Amino acid sequence: MRRQFLFIVFASLFALLSAASLSAQQSKSPQSSSAKPPALPDAFASWHSAGCDTNPQAIALSQEAGQRDFRKCRFSSDKQSVTIWAGRYRDPSSAYEVYTSLLRPTMSPSTVGRFTAVDDKGLLALVGDVVVGVDQPRNVSTKDLQELTSLVAGRADRTPLPPIREYLPKEDLVNATQRYALGPIALQAAAESVGKPEIVALTSAVGFAQGAEAMLAQYRHERDTGVLLLIDYPTPQLAELHMRHLETALSEGTKTAGSVIERKGSLLSVVIAPSSSAYAESLRAAVNYETQVTWNEPSQTATDPPWALVLYRIFLGTGVFMVMAIAFGVAFGGFRIFIKRMLPGKIFDRPEQMEVLQLGLSGNKIDTRDLY
Repeated sequence: MRRQFLFIVFASLFALLSAASLSAQQSKSPQSSSAKPPALPDAFASWHSAGCDTNPQAIALSQEAGQRDFRKCRFSSDKQSVTIWAGRYRDPSSAYEVYTSLLRPTMSPSTVGRFTAVDDKGLLALVGDVVVGVDQPRNVSTKDLQELTSLVAGRADRTPLPPIREYLPKEDLVNATQRYALGPIALQAAAESVGKPEIVALTSAVGFAQGAEAMLAQYRHERDTGVLLLIDYPTPQLAELHMRHLETALSEGTKTAGSVIERKGSLLSVVIAPSSSAYAESLRAAVNYETQVTWNEPSQTATDPPWALVLYRIFLGTGVFMVMAIAFGVAFGGFRIFIKRMLPGKIFDRPEQMEVLQLGLSGNKIDTRDLY
């Protein structure tokens, strides 16, 4: 009875300690998640926040891009005011997906930074995993905007952007039509933005669940037009498999118009609705993609030493072994002789343990002690 009582007491104490540890971990988790500062600072240069929207409208791709933080505030400086919003997403690739989806045909590159675009309606900036939007960019100087992006960069993840964006040919590219997609929603939005609904039929065959990423852009050269769609896969095997799925998903009318799928390594390229088959072929040939084999195993440079050095080392090694053999032999023999002199017949060659074979040619029996 006493043992059962002690068992119940110890079990109760263990349950209480476990519950306390679990509650402590749960209480720490919100703090760790909120430890990262918001994507949009409260002030920059001479601008200060005059109030933030408590329920801002999120970007259309926010759920697919893994939105982590979104803030929209109104900033003022002297008599000027401006509305700025910033959203943090899963990683820089997801932020790039959102950034390209917000590009407008009227936008042109800005002097604020590398990944910035501006027009009369606003300015867009991509800073790591954060996308920043300014609704009235004319009210803010370029220097102040550069300071804002610098503050945001200090809070952002600066992982490199996806390399597929560099595969698009630069020649004949229609400005601000680049679209990057990591999921079906982004690809459907990109198809609508370039006015090619036939791309929507390919969404299910792309294979975003297997790690595919897509990039498209519109091209125009005099009377020739077309939309180049690139799809990159983790391995060439997946690219070959989904190439067959995409060929099945392409309608017969699209195929006859010159939309042929071509594979280079793990990259698929297809021109949607080209004005001619020749122009589609030229766009696919201009894709900046080359397969490279990287040997990342440790290697050594094989160098043969001179023959004289090889012979010298052979004789030297042989001499060392001979000297060691002589030294160990002398040491062992000397030690044995020393023990026999000091303790004759006590350790080595004891008479009672020695056996002597004799032919019996004489009648005298050999005494082992006579050997010493």
